[in-house]
Amino acid sequence: MSSITTLQKSHHTLLNDIQALGIRIKNAEDLTIRKGGAGPTDHKAITIFNTTIMVPIYSSSAKNSPFEVTEPSKMGMASLKKDGEIITTIRFIGEPKFYKEKSSDGIPFWKIARLHSKDVLATTILQTCIRYKDKKTSCQFCAIEESLKYDTTIAYKKPHHLAEVAKKAVELDGVSQFIMTTGTPGSSDRGAKILFESVATVAKEVSIPIQIQCEPPDDFMWFDKLKKAGASSIGMHLEAVTERVRNSIMPGKATVSLLYYFKAFKAAVTIFGKGNVSTYILAGLGDTQEEILEMSKKLIAIGVYPFVVPFVPVRNTPLENHRSPDKDFMHGILDPLAFDLVRAGMTSDTLASGCAKCGACSTLSTFEKKHTI
Repeated sequence: MSSITTLQKSHHTLLNDIQALGIRIKNAEDLTIRKGGAGPTDHKAITIFNTTIMVPIYSSSAKNSPFEVTEPSKMGMASLKKDGEIITTIRFIGEPKFYKEKSSDGIPFWKIARLHSKDVLATTILQTCIRYKDKKTSCQFCAIEESLKYDTTIAYKKPHHLAEVAKKAVELDGVSQFIMTTGTPGSSDRGAKILFESVATVAKEVSIPIQIQCEPPDDFMWFDKLKKAGASSIGMHLEAVTERVRNSIMPGKATVSLLYYFKAFKAAVTIFGKGNVSTYILAGLGDTQEEILEMSKKLIAIGVYPFVVPFVPVRNTPLENHRSPDKDFMHGILDPLAFDLVRAGMTSDTLASGCAKCGACSTLSTFEKKHTI
């Protein structure tokens, strides 16, 4: 059996390895890569075995990764090597056409919103966070304001900015959904008001599924307002699932209790529906496999999709040298979790929009497919 055939049969493992360890790339300086910021920062999108994933290229682990790629062709094709041996072919997702456009007030669209994976538009509306600059409150994995230092974004994306870029991204590049997140402001709505204004404006200009992401607001009536404004799903991200890890890694965000998160989850599910409320869980911060799976079962039971993602350290954060979880740790979570999601009828392909719908930051959806065969 050839090495490539062997890899195709175990591609879940290969994808997990690549996503955790990253890849080494020469001359990786283009607009498809974003330095700093929220979400999959310092990453590049690649397609391998017909699956598109976001892969870190600037993390400390990527610098020492056993994976490297040859110089891409004009079509974006390249050979993937492991320990110097070519193992398969990959394709880099190219720069979208909308990146060449500007807003009505002269701001480059690539500073307003970014292409994630192959067809997802994403933005951080407020590129600052009330918790970020104080070590006593900041999330140690977060680099939300780093992209401001690199001048690769603007601090606040106004509603008309988002509407203009969304319209062009759909027209020029066939973007299939729009994900809007935000840094947490000082207001008690925790960003819901900013998201509401943005969603309402975008929805009037272009028909596209929209997921909004924020911490649980003070008033759950925001869920109904956001839904009516045009949001099709919502993400409220736990990141860590135990008080032990929450207090250690994200002390400011941990002041919003798990009990309050669950109240918000239940309220949101009544508005957005089963599966269209999701939460990010970063595996590798310190929670055990058993703790993550136990929390995931509780979330699935109330209709919330637990999107478990391998933690990838980001430069210029307190956790930049933290080890990423290995393939065995991730497999031990994603395989049984995918089985539970399939059994609950709440797989990524059933969702309206969002990170879990995209799936590029985790291989969870490939495990779901395994259990539906």
